[in-house]
Amino acid sequence: MMMLPQEASRPLDVAVGIQWGDEGKGRVVDLMAQQYDVVARFGGGDNAGHSIEVGETKLALRIVPSGALVPRTRLFIGGGTVVSLRGLADEIAMLANAGVDVSRISVSDKAHIVMPYHVTLDRLSEGKRGAGAIGTTGRGIGPAYVDRVGRMGITFGDLARPEAVAQKIRGAMLAHAPVLAGAADIPREEDVIAETLSLARTVLPHVVDGFALVHGAIESGQRLLAEGAQGTMLDVNYGSYPYVTSSATIAGGACTGLGIGPRAVGNVVGIAKAYCTRVGAGPFPSELLEATGERLRAEGREFGVVTGRPRRCGWFDAVAARYAVRLNGLSHLILTKLDVLTGFEKIGVVTGYRRPDGSPCGVEAMHEPGLQTEIRTFPGWTENIRGVREITNLPPAAREYVQEIAKLLGVQLALVSVGPERSAFAG
Repeated sequence: MMMLPQEASRPLDVAVGIQWGDEGKGRVVDLMAQQYDVVARFGGGDNAGHSIEVGETKLALRIVPSGALVPRTRLFIGGGTVVSLRGLADEIAMLANAGVDVSRISVSDKAHIVMPYHVTLDRLSEGKRGAGAIGTTGRGIGPAYVDRVGRMGITFGDLARPEAVAQKIRGAMLAHAPVLAGAADIPREEDVIAETLSLARTVLPHVVDGFALVHGAIESGQRLLAEGAQGTMLDVNYGSYPYVTSSATIAGGACTGLGIGPRAVGNVVGIAKAYCTRVGAGPFPSELLEATGERLRAEGREFGVVTGRPRRCGWFDAVAARYAVRLNGLSHLILTKLDVLTGFEKIGVVTGYRRPDGSPCGVEAMHEPGLQTEIRTFPGWTENIRGVREITNLPPAAREYVQEIAKLLGVQLALVSVGPERSAFAG
């Protein structure tokens, strides 16, 4: 198991994806969680699917932190998230049925609720974009964040005041009425209120003062792991805008999403696949549009946990990854799904971008038409690596590949995953 250096004055470590999401954060956090007292989601909603596989147990989590299968760890959904009541209630029930002690699950009173009308607004907005559609999951995440900023949001803390919740729902639906009028499935105001108050009875036992929980844990000497959702290149501020999610996905988002200062942050672990994938529209410079891309998709089972949509596949993009390393201030790198590349005769890595005139450029030019990529080719390997537990014992070609990626990014390589199981890591 990877052991990260710890300073008592820096009790919070952060784990984030450094690509376009789907990097395997769930299984990495599941592994890391064994060293922590609290695992906390700091942003996003149930549009982020995290898969965990331990023995015969396979879980697809959407909002509950990925330490669910670590019995001693508290699971906290932070104030920076937006959460579907129905989705949270269903996930808690699913975990209870799987034998998980769900009393460990807490949600911050400052987290916002994704309402049924947010889902309708999301689908209407995406439909109006036509050919320029972003490719959202349609789960209401964006509209929920819009209402949060527009001061029309409903928090988990509000659930303790039924009359206030009903009033807020009526006010929000009145404000959205001009847009909702164009929908075929407009949710009825009284139905939304009734469902919200009904689900509140299930969820309220898990609602806590999030600020007190986090700072109480820190002051009592506990270790916390902040779990990111989606990936760096989907960050609302620094990703491939506008083809991004609606929240802060980078390490800095852990501070605002959990209500802590930056001096509490110790290690920042970046998680990346040994190749790249992306879901939905937007620039993807390393994309492979022929048989190699199809093979990556098939070998890596690259279909969305939440939507089931096929992911676009491409070679590892070191340009975007270097940008993510700097943006997050990474201390360590974990590469996942190296085993998927077994059997490829040659493996590519994007090491540079050039504009059509041949001038070099960086991620700022990712959207520009005619962008060209510089690709460095590495020899592949045919040996089965799923039983390897030391990076030094990887086949020479595989070892060279991962070491060169770490060198290109300028960050310490901590672990490489060589299979889907919790134990399938080489360190």
